[in-house]
Amino acid sequence: MNSAGLLVDSFGRIQEAVREAVEGLTEDELAARVDPDANSIAWLVWHLTRIQDDHLAGAFDTDQLWDADGWRERFGLPFGKRATGYGQTSAEVGKVRAPADLLLGYYDAVHARSLDLVGSVTNADLGRVVDSAWDPPVTLGVRLVSVIAEDLQHAGQAAFVRGVVERR
Repeated sequence: MNSAGLLVDSFGRIQEAVREAVEGLTEDELAARVDPDANSIAWLVWHLTRIQDDHLAGAFDTDQLWDADGWRERFGLPFGKRATGYGQTSAEVGKVRAPADLLLGYYDAVHARSLDLVGSVTNADLGRVVDSAWDPPVTLGVRLVSVIAEDLQHAGQAAFVRGVVERR
C-alpha cells in the first residue's frame, strides 16, 4: 500500500463511522445531549466535517465546500463564516441542529473532495509545509494524521452518544 492508498483507506473508515453514528436518527435524537454541557451527535459530526473541510482546503490550497457549495446557508447556523466548532461554548454547541440527510450530505461532499485531494499524495508530498504558523511548521503528513485522528475520535464519541440515546 502506498501513501495515497493509506489515506484513502483512513478517510473511508471515518465515513463508515460517521454513517453508523447518524443514519436513521431523527433531528431530536441527533441534537440530544447526555448532559446539558455534552456534545450532541449533530455537533460532533458537523464539527468533524468542518475541521476536515477547513484543514484539507488549507493544506491543498482550495476552497472550503462549506462556502463554495452553499452548505453554510443550508445549515443556517448563527456562527461566523469560518466557525468550525473549535472553542465553542456549551450554548453554541446546543445551537447545532440538523437532520441526518443534511449532516450526511455535507459530510459525504467533504469526504468525496478529501478522496480527490489525497488520492494522489506521494511520500514526498507528506513533507511539504502547509502551515508555518506553528513551531515546528506543520507538514502535510502531520496535518492529515491530525485530521484523521480527530475525526475518528469525534465519530467514536458520536457512536457513544447514539448508544445512550437509543437506550433512553
